[in-house]
Amino acid sequence: MFRLDGRVAIVTGGHAGLGRDMARALAEYGCAVAITSRELARAEVAAAEIAGAFGVDAAGLQMEQKDSLSVRRMADAALAWKGRIDILINNAGGGSGLGECNFLRRDPENIRNMIDVNLTGALLCCQAVGRHMAEAGRGAIVNIASVAGLVGRDRRMYHRADKMEQPVEYAAAKSGVIGFTRDLAAFMAPYGVRVNSISPGGFDRGEPRNFVEAYGDATPLGRMGVLGAEIKAAALYLASDASSYVTGHNLVVDGGFSAWK
Repeated sequence: MFRLDGRVAIVTGGHAGLGRDMARALAEYGCAVAITSRELARAEVAAAEIAGAFGVDAAGLQMEQKDSLSVRRMADAALAWKGRIDILINNAGGGSGLGECNFLRRDPENIRNMIDVNLTGALLCCQAVGRHMAEAGRGAIVNIASVAGLVGRDRRMYHRADKMEQPVEYAAAKSGVIGFTRDLAAFMAPYGVRVNSISPGGFDRGEPRNFVEAYGDATPLGRMGVLGAEIKAAALYLASDASSYVTGHNLVVDGGFSAWK
Protein backbone atom coordinates (compact mmCIF):
# COMPACT_ATOMS: atom_id res chain seq x y z
CA MET A 1 0.00 0.00 0.00
CA PHE A 2 2.95 2.32 0.49
CA ARG A 3 4.70 1.55 -2.80
CA LEU A 4 4.78 4.38 -5.34
CA ASP A 5 6.28 2.66 -8.37
CA GLY A 6 5.25 4.35 -11.61
CA ARG A 7 4.04 7.49 -9.87
CA VAL A 8 5.36 11.02 -10.18
CA ALA A 9 5.63 13.57 -7.40
CA ILE A 10 6.49 17.24 -7.10
CA VAL A 11 8.14 18.29 -3.85
CA THR A 12 8.37 22.07 -3.64
CA GLY A 13 11.39 23.31 -1.73
CA GLY A 14 12.63 19.72 -1.73
CA HIS A 15 16.33 20.52 -1.85
CA ALA A 16 16.85 20.88 1.92
CA GLY A 17 15.42 20.26 5.39
CA LEU A 18 12.05 18.59 5.76
CA GLY A 19 11.41 18.91 2.02
CA ARG A 20 14.52 16.88 1.28
CA ASP A 21 13.47 14.25 3.80
CA MET A 22 10.01 13.90 2.24
CA ALA A 23 11.37 13.74 -1.30
CA ARG A 24 13.76 10.98 -0.28
CA ALA A 25 10.94 9.06 1.42
CA LEU A 26 8.89 9.03 -1.78
CA ALA A 27 11.90 8.05 -3.89
CA GLU A 28 12.77 5.21 -1.52
CA TYR A 29 9.36 3.71 -2.27
CA GLY A 30 9.75 3.95 -6.04
CA CYS A 31 8.38 7.38 -6.95
CA ALA A 32 9.89 9.62 -9.63
CA VAL A 33 10.42 13.01 -8.02
CA ALA A 34 10.62 16.57 -9.34
CA ILE A 35 12.28 18.97 -6.90
CA THR A 36 11.63 22.70 -7.05
CA SER A 37 13.67 25.61 -5.78
CA ARG A 38 13.93 29.31 -6.49
CA GLU A 39 17.46 28.49 -7.68
CA LEU A 40 17.50 25.90 -10.45
CA ALA A 41 21.02 24.70 -9.60
CA ARG A 42 19.99 23.74 -6.07
CA ALA A 43 17.02 21.78 -7.39
CA GLU A 44 19.15 19.96 -9.94
CA VAL A 45 21.79 19.00 -7.37
CA ALA A 46 19.12 17.62 -5.04
CA ALA A 47 17.49 15.70 -7.90
CA ALA A 48 20.80 14.13 -8.93
CA GLU A 49 21.43 13.09 -5.34
CA ILE A 50 18.03 11.39 -5.09
CA ALA A 51 18.41 9.63 -8.45
CA GLY A 52 21.80 8.29 -7.42
CA ALA A 53 20.66 7.16 -3.98
CA PHE A 54 17.42 5.42 -4.94
CA GLY A 55 17.66 4.58 -8.64
CA VAL A 56 14.57 6.57 -9.60
CA ASP A 57 14.12 9.33 -12.15
CA ALA A 58 14.40 12.79 -10.64
CA ALA A 59 14.36 16.30 -12.08
CA GLY A 60 15.10 19.80 -10.83
CA LEU A 61 12.67 22.61 -11.67
CA GLN A 62 12.87 26.34 -10.99
CA MET A 63 9.93 27.99 -9.26
CA GLU A 64 9.20 31.22 -7.43
CA GLN A 65 5.94 30.39 -5.75
CA LYS A 66 4.93 34.00 -5.15
CA ASP A 67 4.74 34.35 -8.94
CA SER A 68 1.67 32.66 -10.44
CA LEU A 69 3.26 32.44 -13.90
CA SER A 70 6.35 30.74 -12.48
CA VAL A 71 4.15 28.27 -10.63
CA ARG A 72 2.15 27.42 -13.76
CA ARG A 73 5.34 26.94 -15.76
CA MET A 74 6.66 24.58 -13.10
CA ALA A 75 3.47 22.51 -13.10
CA ASP A 76 3.41 22.32 -16.89
CA ALA A 77 7.09 21.31 -16.99
CA ALA A 78 6.52 18.57 -14.43
CA LEU A 79 3.61 17.21 -16.47
CA ALA A 80 5.65 17.31 -19.67
CA TRP A 81 8.51 15.48 -17.93
CA LYS A 82 6.62 12.25 -17.27
CA GLY A 83 3.13 12.83 -18.67
CA ARG A 84 1.49 12.64 -15.26
CA ILE A 85 1.55 14.16 -11.76
CA ASP A 86 0.27 11.94 -8.97
CA ILE A 87 1.54 13.68 -5.84
CA LEU A 88 2.23 17.23 -4.72
CA ILE A 89 4.14 17.79 -1.48
CA ASN A 90 3.49 21.51 -1.03
CA ASN A 91 6.45 22.29 1.22
CA ALA A 92 8.13 25.51 0.07
CA GLY A 93 7.98 28.34 2.59
CA GLY A 94 9.73 29.50 5.72
CA GLY A 95 9.17 30.88 9.18
CA SER A 96 12.12 32.99 10.29
CA GLY A 97 11.20 36.04 8.26
CA LEU A 98 13.30 39.04 7.34
CA GLY A 99 14.32 41.96 9.52
CA GLU A 100 12.72 42.78 12.86
CA CYS A 101 10.28 40.02 13.85
CA ASN A 102 8.65 41.70 16.84
CA PHE A 103 5.08 42.22 15.62
CA LEU A 104 4.81 45.77 16.99
CA ARG A 105 7.91 46.83 15.03
CA ARG A 106 7.62 44.59 12.00
CA ASP A 107 7.83 46.07 8.51
CA PRO A 108 4.44 45.63 6.75
CA GLU A 109 6.23 44.64 3.56
CA ASN A 110 7.84 41.72 5.38
CA ILE A 111 4.41 40.71 6.71
CA ARG A 112 3.02 40.65 3.18
CA ASN A 113 6.00 38.67 1.91
CA MET A 114 5.65 36.04 4.62
CA ILE A 115 1.97 35.50 3.80
CA ASP A 116 2.65 35.48 0.07
CA VAL A 117 5.30 32.78 0.44
CA ASN A 118 3.56 30.53 2.95
CA LEU A 119 -0.14 30.94 2.13
CA THR A 120 -0.74 32.52 -1.28
CA GLY A 121 2.13 30.55 -2.81
CA ALA A 122 0.79 27.29 -1.43
CA LEU A 123 -2.62 28.06 -2.90
CA LEU A 124 -1.10 28.84 -6.29
CA CYS A 125 0.75 25.52 -6.30
CA CYS A 126 -2.45 23.64 -5.42
CA GLN A 127 -4.28 25.45 -8.23
CA ALA A 128 -1.67 24.87 -10.94
CA VAL A 129 -0.97 21.23 -10.09
CA GLY A 130 -4.57 20.53 -9.09
CA ARG A 131 -5.77 21.38 -12.60
CA HIS A 132 -3.63 18.59 -14.03
CA MET A 133 -4.72 16.17 -11.33
CA ALA A 134 -8.39 16.99 -11.90
CA GLU A 135 -8.02 16.31 -15.62
CA ALA A 136 -6.45 12.93 -14.82
CA GLY A 137 -9.08 12.11 -12.19
CA ARG A 138 -6.54 11.22 -9.50
CA GLY A 139 -3.95 12.70 -7.18
CA ALA A 140 -2.79 13.35 -3.64
CA ILE A 141 -1.86 16.80 -2.35
CA VAL A 142 -0.01 17.14 0.96
CA ASN A 143 0.28 20.71 2.22
CA ILE A 144 2.92 21.43 4.85
CA ALA A 145 1.42 23.55 7.60
CA SER A 146 2.90 23.93 11.10
CA VAL A 147 2.22 23.55 14.78
CA ALA A 148 2.35 27.37 14.67
CA GLY A 149 -1.09 27.21 13.08
CA LEU A 150 -2.45 25.36 16.13
CA VAL A 151 -0.97 27.03 19.23
CA GLY A 152 0.57 30.34 20.21
CA ARG A 153 4.34 30.62 20.55
CA ASP A 154 6.20 31.11 23.85
CA ARG A 155 8.82 33.54 22.60
CA ARG A 156 10.76 33.53 25.87
CA MET A 157 12.63 30.41 24.76
CA TYR A 158 13.69 32.27 21.59
CA HIS A 159 14.81 35.36 23.47
CA ARG A 160 16.79 33.39 26.06
CA ALA A 161 18.65 31.62 23.25
CA ASP A 162 19.26 34.88 21.32
CA LYS A 163 17.33 33.28 18.46
CA MET A 164 15.14 35.17 16.00
CA GLU A 165 11.50 34.61 16.93
CA GLN A 166 8.80 33.50 14.53
CA PRO A 167 6.70 36.40 13.23
CA VAL A 168 3.01 36.43 14.11
CA GLU A 169 1.96 36.37 10.46
CA TYR A 170 3.69 33.00 10.04
CA ALA A 171 1.06 31.56 12.37
CA ALA A 172 -1.63 33.34 10.35
CA ALA A 173 -0.32 31.82 7.12
CA LYS A 174 -0.03 28.30 8.49
CA SER A 175 -3.48 28.47 10.08
CA GLY A 176 -4.66 29.42 6.60
CA VAL A 177 -2.96 26.37 5.11
CA ILE A 178 -4.80 24.10 7.55
CA GLY A 179 -8.09 25.85 6.77
CA PHE A 180 -7.82 25.82 3.01
CA THR A 181 -6.67 22.19 3.07
CA ARG A 182 -10.04 21.18 4.51
CA ASP A 183 -12.04 23.18 2.01
CA LEU A 184 -9.85 22.18 -0.94
CA ALA A 185 -10.33 18.53 0.08
CA ALA A 186 -14.07 19.04 -0.24
CA PHE A 187 -13.67 20.84 -3.56
CA MET A 188 -11.29 18.31 -5.12
CA ALA A 189 -12.98 15.12 -3.91
CA PRO A 190 -15.33 14.87 -6.94
CA TYR A 191 -12.22 14.98 -9.15
CA GLY A 192 -10.64 11.99 -7.37
CA VAL A 193 -7.99 14.12 -5.65
CA ARG A 194 -7.26 13.83 -1.93
CA VAL A 195 -5.93 16.85 -0.01
CA ASN A 196 -4.34 16.64 3.45
CA SER A 197 -1.82 18.56 5.49
CA ILE A 198 1.02 17.87 7.91
CA SER A 199 1.75 20.18 10.84
CA PRO A 200 5.33 19.57 11.97
CA GLY A 201 6.57 20.78 15.31
CA GLY A 202 10.13 21.93 15.88
CA PHE A 203 12.87 19.89 14.21
CA ASP A 204 16.47 20.34 15.30
CA ARG A 205 18.36 21.95 12.43
CA GLY A 206 21.45 22.72 14.50
CA GLU A 207 19.67 25.15 16.83
CA PRO A 208 21.36 26.66 19.90
CA ARG A 209 21.54 23.98 22.59
CA ASN A 210 19.66 26.03 25.18
CA PHE A 211 16.83 26.47 22.67
CA VAL A 212 16.76 22.73 21.93
CA GLU A 213 16.59 21.99 25.67
CA ALA A 214 13.85 24.56 26.27
CA TYR A 215 11.80 23.23 23.36
CA GLY A 216 12.22 19.69 24.63
CA ASP A 217 11.03 20.74 28.08
CA ALA A 218 7.85 22.11 26.45
CA THR A 219 7.20 18.84 24.57
CA PRO A 220 5.73 15.65 26.06
CA LEU A 221 8.28 13.44 24.28
CA GLY A 222 11.02 15.64 25.72
CA ARG A 223 12.85 16.58 22.53
CA MET A 224 12.70 18.19 19.11
CA GLY A 225 12.06 16.18 15.95
CA VAL A 226 14.94 14.48 14.14
CA LEU A 227 15.77 15.54 10.60
CA GLY A 228 16.31 12.69 8.20
CA ALA A 229 13.83 10.47 10.00
CA GLU A 230 10.66 11.65 11.67
CA ILE A 231 8.71 13.45 8.94
CA LYS A 232 9.25 10.85 6.25
CA ALA A 233 6.62 8.26 7.16
CA ALA A 234 3.91 10.90 7.59
CA ALA A 235 4.48 12.20 4.06
CA LEU A 236 4.67 8.69 2.62
CA TYR A 237 1.41 7.73 4.31
CA LEU A 238 -0.56 10.70 2.98
CA ALA A 239 0.96 10.43 -0.51
CA SER A 240 0.31 6.71 -0.92
CA ASP A 241 -2.66 4.36 -1.16
CA ALA A 242 -2.21 3.62 2.54
CA SER A 243 -4.34 6.74 3.11
CA SER A 244 -6.80 6.16 0.27
CA TYR A 245 -9.80 6.97 2.52
CA VAL A 246 -8.20 9.99 4.20
CA THR A 247 -8.84 13.52 2.98
CA GLY A 248 -9.23 16.89 4.68
CA HIS A 249 -7.01 15.74 7.56
CA ASN A 250 -4.22 17.63 9.35
CA LEU A 251 -1.62 15.15 10.62
CA VAL A 252 0.30 16.66 13.54
CA VAL A 253 3.93 15.51 13.90
CA ASP A 254 5.14 17.46 16.93
CA GLY A 255 6.01 15.09 19.75
CA GLY A 256 2.87 16.26 21.54
CA PHE A 257 3.94 19.92 21.65
CA SER A 258 0.49 21.23 20.70
CA ALA A 259 -1.28 18.90 23.16
CA TRP A 260 0.63 19.75 26.33
CA LYS A 261 -0.41 23.21 27.46
